Amino acid sequence: MVHLPQNGLHPPIYSSEPLGWKNIVVEEFCQPPGQETYQSQTEHTICISLNNRPYRLLQVMGDRRYTGLFTQGDIAIAPVGELFFCQWSEQDKYLRIRIASQFLQQVAQEALEINRDRAELLSEFRVRNPQIEAIAMMLLTELKNGGLAGQLYVESLTNILTVHLLRNYSAAQRYVTSDYGKLSDRQLLQVTDYINNHLAQEIKLSDLGKLLGMSQFHFARLFKQSIGVAPHQYVLQQRLERAKHLLKETELPVMEIAMLCGFSSHSHLGKWIRQHTGMAPKDYRLKGLGE
Repeated sequence: MVHLPQNGLHPPIYSSEPLGWKNIVVEEFCQPPGQETYQSQTEHTICISLNNRPYRLLQVMGDRRYTGLFTQGDIAIAPVGELFFCQWSEQDKYLRIRIASQFLQQVAQEALEINRDRAELLSEFRVRNPQIEAIAMMLLTELKNGGLAGQLYVESLTNILTVHLLRNYSAAQRYVTSDYGKLSDRQLLQVTDYINNHLAQEIKLSDLGKLLGMSQFHFARLFKQSIGVAPHQYVLQQRLERAKHLLKETELPVMEIAMLCGFSSHSHLGKWIRQHTGMAPKDYRLKGLGE
């Protein structure tokens, strides 16, 4: 990635780089009036405006130029290798998402079965896409939470975001099909047993895919088609059910229960227990003892 000379731009407020997320970097910026010249030889870049009132922005990509009003949710896409110039006269708050070009091509070939020459994004100056905006906001929330939900959640969002980009903003969009199919009963039992036996450990999409001899992208869509929820949602459900059982049936400390069920901390478990039961773990345990 190349950052050419800047005009006093600020570093990101939040960045996923210290969290070690694979194939994606998510960063939130708040910049004073200024300009930026940006180019990456290895990543596609998606910028989403976070400003809640319209502001004027000049953008140049290649021989194309755009000047217009941007507001919250407006999206610009700079494909890998594209020289991108941007200039603004007011404070600019935005989310920048960088997706590895090699990963996007892998998704295109393994998940969507499209040719390599069509697996590149097209440049866009100002588009709206509610699905991509929603995924981006989930990534931003996870970033601000310090990656609390874990790698499986981030991997799932990254996959979904990449598929949406390919479907809507690439030369491959007309070739994408929606015929997903389902896992067989044997495959579904195999993978759910594996999840149940490894709840205390980090569970990755790639591991689940390898278990069935398929790519993580193909696995993720077949799993959701088969069971109605994404893999990360199913894993969270199973962790919560085990934690609730241990709270009611054992006297183990809450911190130990959190570790046994794959939650990163006491507070991480507490957040999800409260969200699903309306009670803190100790109150849920007392309620169980009184039943």
